[in-house]
Amino acid sequence: MMFVIAAVFAGAQQVPPFPDKTKPDPVRLPNGKLQTDEIVKSEHKQSLKDAEELKKLIGEFCDELEKADEFVVSVQTIRKLEEIEKRAKKIRNRMTRN
Repeated sequence: MMFVIAAVFAGAQQVPPFPDKTKPDPVRLPNGKLQTDEIVKSEHKQSLKDAEELKKLIGEFCDELEKADEFVVSVQTIRKLEEIEKRAKKIRNRMTRN
């Protein structure tokens, strides 16, 4: 009887475990590259473009602010500030999402 229990127990240990299905396989593009890697590269390029535009807008804002009177700022200057804020938020969102 002891032999039967040992044989059943030994047989139960030889059964391979079920594959882990909690993590899906990464999606690959037709060229073989990982989709997530390509998305990250694309977002990095877009962030670089936005950063260049951000530098340009900040330079324009500084020039307009120097030309302005002490207490008067044009609506165009305020719009530039809003555009600067919008670009900075886009960059931050891309970077924190990854």
